[in-house]
Amino acid sequence: MHIIARRAAIGFCSPVLISLCTSTLTGSRSLCTMAELSSQQVVFNKPKVELHVHLDGAIRVETILDVAKRRNIHLPANTVEEMRQIIILQQPATLTMFLGKFEEYMHVVAGDREAIKRMAYEFVEDKAKERVIYVEVRYSPHFLANTKVDPIPWNQSEGDLSPDEVVHLVNEGLSKGERAFKVKARSILCCMRHMPSWSMDVVELCKKYQHEGVVAIDLAGDESLNCEANSEHRKAYEEAVRCGIHRTVHAGEVGPPSVVKEAVEVLKAERVGHGYSTLEDQVLYKKLLAQNMHFEICPVSSKLTGACNPDFTKHPVITFRKDKANYSLNTDDPLIFNSTLDLDYNTAHKYMGFTEEEFKRLNINSAKSCFLPEKEKKELVNRLYEAYGMECSTAF
Repeated sequence: MHIIARRAAIGFCSPVLISLCTSTLTGSRSLCTMAELSSQQVVFNKPKVELHVHLDGAIRVETILDVAKRRNIHLPANTVEEMRQIIILQQPATLTMFLGKFEEYMHVVAGDREAIKRMAYEFVEDKAKERVIYVEVRYSPHFLANTKVDPIPWNQSEGDLSPDEVVHLVNEGLSKGERAFKVKARSILCCMRHMPSWSMDVVELCKKYQHEGVVAIDLAGDESLNCEANSEHRKAYEEAVRCGIHRTVHAGEVGPPSVVKEAVEVLKAERVGHGYSTLEDQVLYKKLLAQNMHFEICPVSSKLTGACNPDFTKHPVITFRKDKANYSLNTDDPLIFNSTLDLDYNTAHKYMGFTEEEFKRLNINSAKSCFLPEKEKKELVNRLYEAYGMECSTAF
């Protein structure tokens, strides 16, 4: 809990890239030179699948400035570079500090039809430049609305944009982007742990739009708010199960393995968002391995939110890789982390021992674990096998 790798390739000196170029093994503070940053190679320049990325964490800074100007909204900066410095999480912090970054810009795009449709369209364009051929992007429709939502978020005044219309607008933007850039884009609607009163609305929207681009429900936010106490989340997920709505849950990012267990056993999650702390409960971990549970891993994100050890050579995904677990690599919120999917892949290659064969394996597993209908899923899997020059497995 999103911009294009080519910005790094033309020499934009991102704080994240600088951080990654700092020696994590020796503690050295010597940083990469601009030339070194410019020459970073794309280590996996093949079709990819991304399953965990937030739409409201993947907006272009240029779009935020454009919309603010059109709506006469004052921002603390007037240029892309200045605004980027305000929004970007400059160094490893806490999840709370990370979430605070949304306050800097969400009031600009929330409640604005043109902005919502534009950012969905541009999101698909950005993913196309990263060679993503299928993406599931998630967001809270209530956080982008200004009516029929209580409380109205981001200190907005009452307006006329409901969560229902937000979903319709995002679907339109994604569909337009799909046609233009040949990237299949689907969406996941998020419940928020601190707002259980929204959750039944979310599942109803999933049901309404399940044949118009919405493929699943998610639960995000403060993991200390368990779902046994917040029965509305549980009821929403029970309804999702009843209606055949796919389910993922943010769990084990900063919370204990018990949150992962609750996600799987109480909410019947089919995938786990992050899930790093699962390794602390070996009984649970081995059980989920046996079940082929899919973990949505976000390497760069996990460092900057303080979810994992900042030394990438000790990241939990290394254990997942060695155990041949089912997982994907994802950006989470590339706007705030000033990152790209290519940066996450480069990080896994440089610090975690990932090879091209592992990148192929994890993308095929990602495709098999996506929330597309079975026919479309098989087509996606076969497309990857063909692109990778591999023989298609008969066992799907």
